[in-house]
Amino acid sequence: MDVREFDIPGVKLVTPARFGDHRGFFSETWNDRLFREQVANVTFVQDNHSLSGAKGTLRGLHFQKPPTAQGKLVRVVRGAVLDVAVDIRHGSPTFGKHVAVELSADNGAQLWIPEGFLHAFCTLTENVEFLYKVTDYYSPQDDGGVIWNDPDLGIEWPVGAEGPVLSGKDQALPRLRDLPAYFTYG
Repeated sequence: MDVREFDIPGVKLVTPARFGDHRGFFSETWNDRLFREQVANVTFVQDNHSLSGAKGTLRGLHFQKPPTAQGKLVRVVRGAVLDVAVDIRHGSPTFGKHVAVELSADNGAQLWIPEGFLHAFCTLTENVEFLYKVTDYYSPQDDGGVIWNDPDLGIEWPVGAEGPVLSGKDQALPRLRDLPAYFTYG
């Protein structure tokens, strides 16, 4: 397992080894001991699987506020996405900054997004299947988010002038500047 860190502490790109031959490949995509030693000492309680049919579908920017805040380990098993994590920990030297990486079935990479970050992805292909492990159960009353095109974030989404395919919920989210301080750095 290869683990890459970013300029934003806590977010990590995890790429499991793949062993291929004429039949295809084998990859150990999850190992609790190695993850705790090399990435984060957390317990995952729920796995989620989504399908996005149209290229340009954007899901996010989402988070779950305390007391049920979630860390996420995300990956793509069909297609490709631009995956984004935004630091929303007040007092953090990287508050409002983001990491953006391509995750695909081909590259097998996974992104670890700890608590205190927004998360979103935009599909680069049709029929994307996206899997994620989370550290707390889904809690509708603690669900939150920030509007995908908040100009203060400066995220360059891979969508044309027509914009992304969004849910009604994601179209009505507030800007980061209007979000209460749910997370504190340190």
